[in-house]
Amino acid sequence: MILEVAMLEVKKGLENKFEEDFKKASKYISSIDGYLNHKLKKCLEQTNKYILLVEWNKLEDHTIGFRESEQYKHWKEILHHYYDPFPIVEHFETTFEMKNNNS
Repeated sequence: MILEVAMLEVKKGLENKFEEDFKKASKYISSIDGYLNHKLKKCLEQTNKYILLVEWNKLEDHTIGFRESEQYKHWKEILHHYYDPFPIVEHFETTFEMKNNNS
């Protein structure tokens, strides 16, 4: 499993509209082979900053499967005009994980 991490900075004043459009655009990313799940988290200190976390089976599911698809064109059309600057996107793999067994 690969974790895609995108640091998103949304133009100030557009946060609510961005969140609405993000929900609409989510159908495009979730339809891709190799997609597992995604979360959008909002910064508490700077409310125009977000982290997008997407889990993929493998790196190519994102870099080729999604980025070279028609779905990505729709995603980009809906969301990319909100970003300033353009997001930094990186991919991570798990090297250690521990879970709380009490929950």
